[in-house]
Amino acid sequence: MEELYRPIWASVVGNVLLALFKLMVGVLYSSIALISDGVHSLSDVITSVMGYFGMKVSSKPPDKSHPFGHSRFEPLVAFLMAEALLLVVYEIGRDSIFRLLHGNVIEVNSIMLAVTVLSILAKELMFRYSLHVGRKLHSQILIADAYHHRSDSLSSVAVLAGLGLQKFGFKYGDALAGLLVSLFLVKVAFEILLENLGYLTGQAPPFEVCEEIRERAMGVPNVLGVHDLRAHYVGNRLHVELHIEVPPYLSLKEAHDVSEEVKERIEEIPEVERAFVHVDIKGVTE
Repeated sequence: MEELYRPIWASVVGNVLLALFKLMVGVLYSSIALISDGVHSLSDVITSVMGYFGMKVSSKPPDKSHPFGHSRFEPLVAFLMAEALLLVVYEIGRDSIFRLLHGNVIEVNSIMLAVTVLSILAKELMFRYSLHVGRKLHSQILIADAYHHRSDSLSSVAVLAGLGLQKFGFKYGDALAGLLVSLFLVKVAFEILLENLGYLTGQAPPFEVCEEIRERAMGVPNVLGVHDLRAHYVGNRLHVELHIEVPPYLSLKEAHDVSEEVKERIEEIPEVERAFVHVDIKGVTE
């Protein structure tokens, strides 16, 4: 279990340090591009913390106050943090546009470029580490966190290009890089909002997931049919309800055993938290 959490804590520590470096240098030399990239790193800290929070909370068993578990807490926190991110991005975008309109010029130095290069290298290492462990342990949270590192690395490349242009005489390089990163952050924030809105409102899973559920149920011996299949997200995990048809000659115990095997096979799907299986006798009940 420690191996699962190690990349998350590496992400938190690494992103906090990178964000502090970028923000300090950005504020010191008035670089809107570095400030926006620092905010991007902070957004990855939030993502990593939510990933850790999600893994810890999702492991808690249901209790009296939450009989279906605690999985809705993770998307709720994610939704609120995405809204806060949009407010910060608004400020960055406004400042970038102001500099473009009024021609405010900064002087780019080697410290600014070095911090940006360091960020690119560090984020690429974090990406590779999280992706390796995520694939090894089949953790979707770690894999998602890995691609957040890659997105931050790409935004730092944009910052490096903008600062480089500024250093070689293009006075709008820093402001354009800041605006580009802020637009990228808007996209990230809206993706987080829309994804977690679906989790909070009980959205149905994609068609492919429903088909996999149906195929797993039909693959159990003595299951003659599946109908009234319904699935919805409770937090970021699925609850599934379906009816299976069994032959009329099965005993009550045999029919029960069939339903339990269907339940087990469906709950082996990583997204599925719980499956509810109703047994119908073929040609007798519906």
